[in-house]
Amino acid sequence: MGAKLRERANKVDESPALLTAAKLMRQVLPGDSRYGDPLSTAGSESPQVLGRRLAQLTEKRPGAMREAGMGALQMWQAVSEAQGRGRGETELTIVFTDLSNFSDWALDAGDDQAIDLLRDVGQAIEPPVIDHGGRVVKRLGDGMMAVFAEPVEALEAVREGRDNLDEVECDGYEPKLRAGLHVGKPRKIGGDYLGVDVNIAARLAENAGADEILVSETLLEALGDKDGLEVKKKRKFKVKGVPKDMTAHTVR
Repeated sequence: MGAKLRERANKVDESPALLTAAKLMRQVLPGDSRYGDPLSTAGSESPQVLGRRLAQLTEKRPGAMREAGMGALQMWQAVSEAQGRGRGETELTIVFTDLSNFSDWALDAGDDQAIDLLRDVGQAIEPPVIDHGGRVVKRLGDGMMAVFAEPVEALEAVREGRDNLDEVECDGYEPKLRAGLHVGKPRKIGGDYLGVDVNIAARLAENAGADEILVSETLLEALGDKDGLEVKKKRKFKVKGVPKDMTAHTVR
């Protein structure tokens, strides 16, 4: 009897129609409809811990129940952020960077050459962060996350780091920085920062091209004087996990 009930439950859970309905439901619920990936569940808050656990348990067999569970956690996180939890009190400029096409090159180049390059890249992009009053929060393979008190200093640090990469030489690969910048009030947990504002900066970096600096509308407003900057709105910027009305701009 128990085996038959489990089999029936599995069939219902794996029903294509029910799974599609559950995914559509998440699109209309408040919060991040992609909640459950490593970026959205990084942290020690209850929704994040439960989200990671649910993702692990359902990794090999996603179904309607997984989507329903993630939808509930998605709403929980959204409500927490709306009430002020999940955000801090201090406004900061959040910066994410990485190297364009680094992973593909590193697979062929091998670990030794890749590590040598990353050392050179670190020496090129991290000193400007310190010089402009920023702090490297964490290193992310070929990239980093940093925070600054002032958006102008953050933008200058990224531009200097990008220019410094022109001096880095590597056989078969030309390192090109891409970056995302956003102003918000991320929540500080230990030495790290979490929350929707961190997600926005990370998504901006993910969608930047080689040698491109993508910034949010919020950061542009915080800059104030834009003399000397060439700003162009990025078309078709529709990314999961960020506010629907958000716009991104390329800064040159």
